[in-house]
Amino acid sequence: MRSMANLKLDDVPTQWYNIVPDLPEPLPPPKDPEKGPSRIQNLPNLMIGECLNQEFSKERWIDIPGGVMDLYLKAGRPRPLFRATNLEKRLDTPARMYYKSEFFSPTGSHKVNTALAQCWYAKRQGFERVTTETGAGQWGTALSYAAAITGLKCTVFWVRSVYNWKKDRLSLMKLMGADVHASPSPVTEFGKKLYDKNPEHDGSLGIAISEGLEDSGRDPKATYCLGSVLNHVLMHQTIIGLETQKQFEIFDDYPDIVISCIGGGSNFGGFALPFLGDALKKGKKIKFIAAQSQVAANLQGKYEYDFADYAEITPMLKMYTLGHQADMKPIKGDGLRYHGSSPILSLLRHKGFIDTIAYPADEKHVFETAKIFIETEGWLPAPESAYSVCCAIEEALKCRESGEKKVIAFNISGHGFLDMPGYRAVLGLG
Repeated sequence: MRSMANLKLDDVPTQWYNIVPDLPEPLPPPKDPEKGPSRIQNLPNLMIGECLNQEFSKERWIDIPGGVMDLYLKAGRPRPLFRATNLEKRLDTPARMYYKSEFFSPTGSHKVNTALAQCWYAKRQGFERVTTETGAGQWGTALSYAAAITGLKCTVFWVRSVYNWKKDRLSLMKLMGADVHASPSPVTEFGKKLYDKNPEHDGSLGIAISEGLEDSGRDPKATYCLGSVLNHVLMHQTIIGLETQKQFEIFDDYPDIVISCIGGGSNFGGFALPFLGDALKKGKKIKFIAAQSQVAANLQGKYEYDFADYAEITPMLKMYTLGHQADMKPIKGDGLRYHGSSPILSLLRHKGFIDTIAYPADEKHVFETAKIFIETEGWLPAPESAYSVCCAIEEALKCRESGEKKVIAFNISGHGFLDMPGYRAVLGLG
């Protein structure tokens, strides 16, 4: 029984997939609020030009520049698709379970796929510094890495509740030359207002995004990079699903169920969008499940226009949202703690293509289920990816009860090697 499939270098996809032309209806465009200056007109002052072009592109396929392809290969692409044979035996399930290994990256997560592209474009446009936010720290680490190897400076605003316990990941960002601030911070006008009220404010991705945007907006040599939510970010991440499709051909198999965790949507979109394209264009019958925390079950929120950041610097996006100033309790899988979901994924959810499940805030069930994966497959998933593992295991157990031989594909978007304090706290490990 084959347990792993990978691609030859010549078979690595050379284009990103843009699902916009294949959506069941036009994607609602960003819009400005009724009062105040135009956020849309200000976008060129905040974002990388080529990324902005890709954001609104109607082209189905976008060529990956040769320089970005070289960076992808150096960062370990292609990444294998594994058959979870030991896990299947442990669960005594007739299901066939496959997982994509995005943890095989220099920083341990899928985030490098768009970080490398954004930094490459930023360097070509003449910028000297990139700014950003990060929640779990995977995105901040990825952008720090990408900035370092493309010769850019990097500033990261990191959600304070996570900054305080991920000391090793903080050290890694600093080793790569990044300037990292706990958010809300006293170094931006917006952050200082919240910081002065409460220096121990837990922070949120929405707040950190506002700080990153403000910081880039006041420096003409800097540009802002976003790690999730927007169309161009998900497009860059489709390298994951496109590789996976080719690897399923090697296995001579095809998924009935596609699963990944979701916060803003980058890893779910990157893994699922090529298969959603098959569902839309070819009529493939696939069940898509987004695994979330009850703390931030944004796909169970309201489908409406909302800001992507706390301070209302961004345009308003049509998405499933909990409200851009929602108060959400910190969790160890904090990369999932974001108020809104990608407009593309929100539309597909609204049209009935994506199901969602939200797990309890204490995370014990999620981490205990992930422990089964660690014991059988030997990989330690990031806390966020543990949600994907948990959902896949539950679907496999349903197959054990029904006797159905379904094919379950799930994305492990990050490694947990710098997240052990989270597992220790939740599971009471010595």
